[in-house]
Amino acid sequence: MSGSLYFRQLLSGLDFAQENQLAQQMVNFDYVIGDRHTREALLVDPAYDVDRLLQILEADDMKLVGVLCTHYHADHVGGEMMGFSIEGVAQLLERVTVPLHINENELPWICETTGVSETHFATHQSSDKVSVGDLSVELIHTPGHTPGSQCFLVEDHLVAGDTLFLQGCGRTDLPGSDPAAMYESLTTRLARVSDSATLYPGHLYSPEPSALMGDTRRNNSVFRPRDLNEWLSYFS
Repeated sequence: MSGSLYFRQLLSGLDFAQENQLAQQMVNFDYVIGDRHTREALLVDPAYDVDRLLQILEADDMKLVGVLCTHYHADHVGGEMMGFSIEGVAQLLERVTVPLHINENELPWICETTGVSETHFATHQSSDKVSVGDLSVELIHTPGHTPGSQCFLVEDHLVAGDTLFLQGCGRTDLPGSDPAAMYESLTTRLARVSDSATLYPGHLYSPEPSALMGDTRRNNSVFRPRDLNEWLSYFS
């Protein structure tokens, strides 16, 4: 990481929400992306334990200036899921007023899930950039898991949400999912992310919490099919 990039990977049930059994089961990763010189930071997918996440920022002398949302599912942004009520962006906004950055295709879905009104969201298209201090975070639209799923690229760090894991990819049998769009996202939209970049997924679904993109492309079975039809026969 560069001299100015501040980057933290936080595991639910361990680094925050330690007493929350659902957080322990879901093993979500939250991320903090910031500028160490200006002390400004963005939270990625705050859920389960908003107060603890804000305490982590405060302990590191970082000021929250925005939220990056990978997609609308409640384990990433809060809301109702499987009979559980999960803290998320709605509770965060009760403590601090910051923009919530989403892909424009995700707006109706995330409003319904979180109960947060449209006015709190900053909608984006693919390749838009969000600044934090003097750093620039690129937003890459990667539909498939949800219509507005997006990944975040900053200085060879790819925060991928549920688009891509070290082993496998996000489910494509849920409301708003599209298997063909997922294939296009993995093989085209993320193709320009260099092999030297490090993949940071939305869940700890593998022994390691991160991996180089080159290693992921070699080892992850979602990259083995040679075309869309073959991919759909395995993963749709």
